[in-house]
Amino acid sequence: MIPTKRPKLDLLSEEFIEKILQEALIVLEKTGIFIENKEALDLFSDAGMKIDEKTQRVFVSPDLVEHSLSSTPSVISLFDRTGEEEFIVGNDEVHFDPGSAAVAILDHKTQKQRKPVTKDLVEFVRLTDCLENIHFQSTGLVSGDVPEILSDSYRLYIGLLYSSKPVITGTFRVKGFQPMYDMLVAIRGSQQALSEKPLAIFDACPSPPLKWSNLTTQSLIDCARAGIPSELISMGLTGATSPVTLGGTLVQHVAENLCGLVICQLANKGAPVIFGGSPSSFDMRKGTTPMGAIETMMIDSAYAQIAKHLNLPTHAYMGLSDAKIIDGQAGLETGIGAVLAALSGINVVSGPGMLNFESCQSLEKLVMDNEICGMAYRLIQGVSQRESPLAKDLFEGFSQQTEFLTLDHTRKWYRQEHTYPKLIDRDTYDSWVSLGKKSLAERASEEVKKRLGENLPNMLDQSQRQDLKQIVFTDAKANGISELPELPD
Repeated sequence: MIPTKRPKLDLLSEEFIEKILQEALIVLEKTGIFIENKEALDLFSDAGMKIDEKTQRVFVSPDLVEHSLSSTPSVISLFDRTGEEEFIVGNDEVHFDPGSAAVAILDHKTQKQRKPVTKDLVEFVRLTDCLENIHFQSTGLVSGDVPEILSDSYRLYIGLLYSSKPVITGTFRVKGFQPMYDMLVAIRGSQQALSEKPLAIFDACPSPPLKWSNLTTQSLIDCARAGIPSELISMGLTGATSPVTLGGTLVQHVAENLCGLVICQLANKGAPVIFGGSPSSFDMRKGTTPMGAIETMMIDSAYAQIAKHLNLPTHAYMGLSDAKIIDGQAGLETGIGAVLAALSGINVVSGPGMLNFESCQSLEKLVMDNEICGMAYRLIQGVSQRESPLAKDLFEGFSQQTEFLTLDHTRKWYRQEHTYPKLIDRDTYDSWVSLGKKSLAERASEEVKKRLGENLPNMLDQSQRQDLKQIVFTDAKANGISELPELPD
């Protein structure tokens, strides 16, 4: 059998990759990077790095970067809530998850964006849990009926209650990590068990240009010491908070992420780190950050290629749209992004369900994107040699009466060779009319109701639910919050 060739996208030559890396190392060593966190400054000082104490700027040597890269795992294993299903984050494995921390949800009935509430979070998590092409869940909605100070731990609480999938999350406050960590430990049973079988990935975002804030640096340190993977999310905007050229933004992106990686390794040698980001091609006409711009996707694919050159796991915000409703733009931008991410072999792809510059989630778009992700997965399977010979024996005795529909060969391979999306319209025009001329958004709305109706909540057992409830309510009381919303049955 001839081995299947997996299709692959590479935007940069090896020479260009080396040039970007060399300049990023020069920036770290000569320009330096601002570090707000005292503990991180002490770690850099202990490592012998030059520090401008007045400005808190650290000058990171190439040797320290190289040493840190040598201790960073090239592959991470992530596990579901049961600890039984393993997901490989590394090599060219691809996993999609909904984009995180949206402050709005698109209401299908009104076609307007509104603030999500707890009921929306529960439905979002339940829907994600039953979508076969969305491998990970995320803390994707910020609940408007819970005080902001509790929003990070509350989102994780809902996710762990209603879904067994690994979760992409993160903290918005320095003290937010501990209750979130306690919940994850409660699921696993011990700190060691959680370290051995991570259930969550924590995003941490540097502040462009060339700065790691106190909050995000502390997240790196806390995760590293707990054995929880940190996902580095550099967010340069071309011409605004990073150089206007794609190559220039890549230099800054690499410098910021390498600094984050070094912090993780100084905190705990061997800590798992994912080289990721959410950069954007800045649209100076509108003052917006178009995640659906082709240049944004090119930056994503290019830095993922650099990360693979460094033998690191990868992440990107792709497979999303800047459209405000489910329309042609939503499908166009999401489809291109999902396909490019898959062809780039990006390990963690955050974005399905998202609209409006990463600020809005849509349940209807999420089920639509589930099918787009399925098509992307089919693409990277490539064209396979199913049998040998390929087909010549099928033409023995060939005549005008030969019907491929009746062949055993057709029945054997039809479903393995072809995908069958539920929402994509493949009816004839007359059938489409007879079925009510339903738009994609209407069909998606029906699919949301069907999925939620047919799939019971994937709840934790009663004992673990009580453990998590105790943790989140203790956190609430410590922050002056006396009650939280009632959860649906």
